[in-house]
Amino acid sequence: MNKNYIVIIAVSLFVVGLICCLGVLLDNPIIDKEKLHSSRDDALFGVVRVIDGDTVIIKIDGKNETVRLIGINTPEVVDPRRPVECFGIEASNRAKEILSGKRVRLEVDDLVGERDKYGRLLKYIFLEDGINFNKMMINEGYAYEYTFDLPYKYQSEFKQAEKEAREAKRGLWADGVCEN
Repeated sequence: MNKNYIVIIAVSLFVVGLICCLGVLLDNPIIDKEKLHSSRDDALFGVVRVIDGDTVIIKIDGKNETVRLIGINTPEVVDPRRPVECFGIEASNRAKEILSGKRVRLEVDDLVGERDKYGRLLKYIFLEDGINFNKMMINEGYAYEYTFDLPYKYQSEFKQAEKEAREAKRGLWADGVCEN
């Protein structure tokens, strides 16, 4: 048999084996495929719908996932147990203005876990130009820093952004905005 044929057969077997191994790995329930896909620096995901200022629906690998933004909270507009809170509509509208129909990068935070108690993914959202949307909402005064239980990656940055928004009286921190 010709040496070239042996090399071609060996390389072909190697490639087929590699493809089979990769297929087994991706179908392995031990591997978190969601984390694999959503943690890539270059992966962009489509925003399906903005629920409010801190919750959005993102299409991830063909599935609509509800994403709760890490480290921020906005006044409520959709909680059936509560009335609409002051500046909630403004925060929701700002999120819709920025995110609707856009593609975003998602970032996980191993310090807080993958999902909250409601099954929502916990993520940071970055716009295509690299801007941290979570921090931007705080900085513009549409959200405040929110530590649920544990410290998180951008906590000090978000606290500083809130301090600056308060001092500059932006958004919900503006004089007279939420006075009844």
